[in-house]
Amino acid sequence: MLRKFLILIVVLLSLTNFYLWQYILQLDGNLQVVFFDVGQGEAIFMETPEGHQILIDGGPSKKILTKLASEIPFWDRTLDLVILSHPEKDHLAGLNYVLRRYKVENILWNGVEKDTKTFEYWKENLEKEKQKEKAREIIARRGQKIRAGNVQMFILYPFQNLRGKEYKDSNDTSIVVKLVFGETSFLFTGDATQKTENQLLAEKVGIDSDVLKVGHHGSKTSTSRKFLKEVSPEIAVISCGKNNPYDHPHQNVLKNLEEFAIKVLRTDQQGDIKIFSDGEILK
Repeated sequence: MLRKFLILIVVLLSLTNFYLWQYILQLDGNLQVVFFDVGQGEAIFMETPEGHQILIDGGPSKKILTKLASEIPFWDRTLDLVILSHPEKDHLAGLNYVLRRYKVENILWNGVEKDTKTFEYWKENLEKEKQKEKAREIIARRGQKIRAGNVQMFILYPFQNLRGKEYKDSNDTSIVVKLVFGETSFLFTGDATQKTENQLLAEKVGIDSDVLKVGHHGSKTSTSRKFLKEVSPEIAVISCGKNNPYDHPHQNVLKNLEEFAIKVLRTDQQGDIKIFSDGEILK
């Protein structure tokens, strides 16, 4: 009996050692950005070369927990930063599960109120995380900068503090974030439509990026030609579900991307999309 127990301990230690080294080698000085396939929704996980873990949105369901478990070692139950781009269910619902499972150090969101059960749960979980885990709540606005090792994140939108405000459609309150690592950059746009895109263009906030997370799952209301021209990405990532009822991504958007010879990656076709950067080259 004792011999079997010792063998089990050895096996468990070996497995732990294997996963630890696999995890370390996977980073290997790179920034990792993963666009999860969460169906008709959105969730983006990133890990810096120094090991900082950041999650933007959580998708529409509990599926986010399985996705995170595929990227984070099983012994790790912390996240350095969670960003809620805006309080629509397809971006928010999964974060309610995340806040209950993980200790989150910092929570950045736009402060916009929403009269839904999903949002009520969000506020409850947010308060619990602040009280129990001492999470720091940050209301996003233009000009904020987040530094995680050699990775910098710049908040480009919203232009003002929106705490406590209500909108029938909160898409155009989406937090827009530009991430910079060395010579490479990513632009995350939530569900921002052409209205927000035009505001960003008018303010000349510096949106040129190597990777564009296409706004609103490829809806025809986002990703104008003039916006694409200014961002000038090499890669465009579209997060959407298979056979979704919204016609995402729209043919007009795909046509615009094709005209600018931008490589398109889609979660409904490729599943999880993982991009690595060493600060100079995207892989």
